[in-house]
Amino acid sequence: MLKYRFTLDLQLFSQEKTERATPRKRSEARQKGQLAKSQEIAAALILLFIFLSFFALGGYYKVRILHIFGLIFEQKLLMDVTTSNVISLFTDLMLQGFLLLAPIFGITVFVALAANYWQVGFLFIGEPLKMKLNKLNPISGFKHIVSMHSLVEFIKNILKLSLIGLVVYQALWSERAEIMNLARVPIGSIFSYVASITIKLGIEIGVVLVILAVFDYMYKRFEHEKSLRMSKQDIKDEHKKTEGDPLIKGKIRERQRRIALQRMMQEVPKADVVITNPTHFAIALKYDGATMEAPTVIAKGMDFVALRIKDVAKEHGVIMMENRPLARALYDRAEIGDTIPADLFQAVAEVLAYVYKLKQKVK
Repeated sequence: MLKYRFTLDLQLFSQEKTERATPRKRSEARQKGQLAKSQEIAAALILLFIFLSFFALGGYYKVRILHIFGLIFEQKLLMDVTTSNVISLFTDLMLQGFLLLAPIFGITVFVALAANYWQVGFLFIGEPLKMKLNKLNPISGFKHIVSMHSLVEFIKNILKLSLIGLVVYQALWSERAEIMNLARVPIGSIFSYVASITIKLGIEIGVVLVILAVFDYMYKRFEHEKSLRMSKQDIKDEHKKTEGDPLIKGKIRERQRRIALQRMMQEVPKADVVITNPTHFAIALKYDGATMEAPTVIAKGMDFVALRIKDVAKEHGVIMMENRPLARALYDRAEIGDTIPADLFQAVAEVLAYVYKLKQKVK
């Protein structure tokens, strides 16, 4: 019973999402449109930069507005009401309105693109645009309404409205004396004062919204990282999908080693000599003056493989010589299929000369 309970606890622990997401999981989430992104940043920056543009482009806006009023009250006020004149009037008004709003449109588009690029980089996918019928499920919709995310959004909106209200109240309260005197100043001064206080309020509100948007983005990143967390079992399953099952890979490697060993043993009977360290190393060498520039290692092994090489060599009458330093040097510095190192030519040549003499005596 205790063993079963311990096993169950281990399984539950392995299913807890406590690990950071892997790069593969992040990439898949990005392709699905699951990103840490705050819509508040773009909206707040757009508001702030538009009101800042009123300082930089105030003269341009003034000229365009005066041009529109001049067009209506100076040029078109006494025109004949005909189809062509009305079309001309609305065409001119639309053109002047576009010229007036063009900087605002340009700032909006540029800031929105820059804010989104800063958050998620360049990304164009169609996954979020796909129709998903499960979004029409009223039960899921109700769960979303009463979720923690909705509560956080509600608190965020209340905080936003409270701070904006506080900023507006402080700004208007500090200007209360000037506001009370507006009844005794010319209409032009009233418009100038209202414009200045409006731009001031817009910039202050924009700054407050940008600060709130940064905190909102940090929360969205935290929420996104939390949603991407994986359990230890998830990481193991992903590793199996990408790299393959370790057990299967181990069996494949074992089979490959067995095949390679079998092929190597088939080359041992062709060797001219097997140089050994009595118990640990065995290296089979072959030399053909017509086709080889230097003696070549056709088989080598250590411990069990060395014993197998020596057994095969005995079975096929291949001469074996014990030379501990040479065997160790050849094993460490030459791979199967390589020619022997140049500094070992002399030692190997002496061994081969001795082997050839033995073969001549046998003949």
